[in-house]
Amino acid sequence: MSNNQADETFRAVLHREPTEIGTPFQQVSRDFIFGEIWSRPGLSRKDRRWVALACVAGADAPGPIEAYVRAALESGDIELEEMLEFVLHLAVYSGWPKASHLEGAVMRQWAQIHRDRGEEPEPWKDLSHDTLGPTNWDERLEAGAQEFADVNLIPAPSHTTPYRHAGILNFVFGHVWQRPGLTRRERRIITVACVSYNDAITPMKSHVGAALHSGDITKAEMDEIIIQFSAYYGFAKGEALNDVVETAWAERPAALAQT
Repeated sequence: MSNNQADETFRAVLHREPTEIGTPFQQVSRDFIFGEIWSRPGLSRKDRRWVALACVAGADAPGPIEAYVRAALESGDIELEEMLEFVLHLAVYSGWPKASHLEGAVMRQWAQIHRDRGEEPEPWKDLSHDTLGPTNWDERLEAGAQEFADVNLIPAPSHTTPYRHAGILNFVFGHVWQRPGLTRRERRIITVACVSYNDAITPMKSHVGAALHSGDITKAEMDEIIIQFSAYYGFAKGEALNDVVETAWAERPAALAQT
């Protein structure tokens, strides 16, 4: 891709003028990240934003967090409500401190976007308790077990430990995965990125395998996720993710292999 085309992609992705080239890092960033990676056709720009956002948040990169949050919101590719759901999902898979930093960036950039437009942002409103799901514990745990099975394609674990009972079945799958703010496919993309940069091999295997075997993410799309992830979190971790993907694809069900 030409320099002009790479610069146009930079503008489309980050919603600002390209950085003046003064170092080898800046040169490669423009030519590779924007000239090649973001221009690939295998994923939508929104999908690539989810991977990039998860990675910069996981890397605790203050400048990129602010830049990528602002660009995602300002472009309209990601709505504010979707971004806030992403913060909650990230908290589950990468920890609450990282999510706290990310939510602060969302609030700052949302306000700044409006001020740059000459507008005053509206105050944030309290959410209804209705969004928290069922309050009947038996109903909630039953729904959590079903969601776990639907997402992971294996039976839910018994609730014999606080981690499984209060955490996995009650909250992660009894609530978060069922929230309507993101699609299941989007949650899969975000989760794959998070568990991969956290080197969490068991969740990597389960979430990559389930994403592919469910058909929610195609093999071609997963290959693009690997490339996007590698660009934003490093090719060593990308290689580990690629190994998990290739193993999961080789072990796919016979019915999927025939499609």
